[in-house]
Amino acid sequence: MDPFREAIVVETRRQFFGSAARGLGLAALASLLDRTSLAGEVVKAPSGAALPGLAHFAPKAKRAIYLHMVGAPPQMDLFDYKPGLKDWFDKDLPDSIRRGQRLTTMTSGQARFPIAPSVFKFQQHGQSGAWVSELLPHTAKMADDLAIIRTLNTEAINHEPAITFMQTGNMIAGKPCMGAWIAYGLGSMNQDLPTFVVLNATHSHPKANVQAISARLWSAGFLSAQYAGVALRSGGDPVLYINNPEGVPSQIRRRMLDALGELNRIGHEQVRDPETLVRIAQFEMAFRMQSSVPELTDLAKEPESTYKLYGDEARKGGTFAHSCLMARRLVERNVRFVQIYHRGWDVHGNLPEVLPSQCRDIDQACWGLVQDLKSRGLLESTVVIWGGEFGRTVYSQGKLTPTDHGRDHHPRCFSLWMAGGGVKGGTVYGETDDFSYNIIRDPVHVRDFQATLLHLFGINHEKFTYKYQGLDQRLTGVEPASPVKALIA
Repeated sequence: MDPFREAIVVETRRQFFGSAARGLGLAALASLLDRTSLAGEVVKAPSGAALPGLAHFAPKAKRAIYLHMVGAPPQMDLFDYKPGLKDWFDKDLPDSIRRGQRLTTMTSGQARFPIAPSVFKFQQHGQSGAWVSELLPHTAKMADDLAIIRTLNTEAINHEPAITFMQTGNMIAGKPCMGAWIAYGLGSMNQDLPTFVVLNATHSHPKANVQAISARLWSAGFLSAQYAGVALRSGGDPVLYINNPEGVPSQIRRRMLDALGELNRIGHEQVRDPETLVRIAQFEMAFRMQSSVPELTDLAKEPESTYKLYGDEARKGGTFAHSCLMARRLVERNVRFVQIYHRGWDVHGNLPEVLPSQCRDIDQACWGLVQDLKSRGLLESTVVIWGGEFGRTVYSQGKLTPTDHGRDHHPRCFSLWMAGGGVKGGTVYGETDDFSYNIIRDPVHVRDFQATLLHLFGINHEKFTYKYQGLDQRLTGVEPASPVKALIA
């Protein structure tokens, strides 16, 4: 059978009513029925536009840069200072602290759980008096720009579900990530670049334990494909498949796209698949990106002062510093959401050697990014986020010596900081026990963090839904979640 005729034969009830929307009969029916219950799906905004009714209230942030440290940085070595632990070296973690909580299979078989105090020094910084490790001297200089959360917590204890939970609100892959949700809800601010861009930064230490990540983390899930993150590469073509094939000039490509667009529009009239229109829009975006991406990635006009901010590593494509500089250039061009992944933070062993290298990779670049945004008047409307997917254990994984140890996964508490975009700088929020093991004040669940981020964009997380498989899906899921008002200026 002809595929177009077959599509018409198997046309669903939803598609039939959508096609018949021009009829007077449906107009009368629509006056009696709620429009969303008739179609069975949410009202969708035109491509690039915000959803009707969004934002729910005045937004503080227009853009976001999310710096995800893949592998989980150890909170007690960076932001959660526990000076009393120096007297606990190689003593067993008390049962009253562990409380029978589950462990990973990597340490559950250990005969004992010897406490490994941080070997790094801490000092207080800024008006807030935030304790920051010596490993992050540049980050420490901007303590009064940061809201440091020390009590994030999650149910996930392994990397894949934990990263997926942080990024998508669900431990099971297949749901839209935060960048996709925000792109869907608020639309694009730039017609020549994607709304959501992803960069994967390199790490420098050869012994760093690297966790695998994939495009599932920046997927649009059940949302339209147009809201997925576009990966920007540091080598070769920055974006795959947007350049013309060899021997095909731009004017020929333009004619090809016009003809292909007309064919797709004819197909849409017959089949009524909304993704056909998305495909047309994506082809057009790719054509415009042939000009906008080379201009974006050309750093020739960046002054020397830029590299004094971010460090010389920013000159090298693919480094974290270079990725942060690219993030600034992206939000400067009104890209709404930029995600940077930096791997190598999974410190199961060699922590005293690997962790300083990881921090050198990111410390000056993070400081430079925040200062650069501030000097350009962008920080007040751009929220910057730094953190991992869970924390690390205070006890050592494997053998503990005065010069070497590792730390296992710990979901009960971990640290994250935010800056700009309506965040209340100079805030240190939450408190953990003397072992950085349990939360004793002001817990912040992953869902609370996600609700807070949406709130900064002017979105009520409970009202921001998408109907899929008969459910009103949302980023924060169905369990209770609340924006943390103390973090919002």
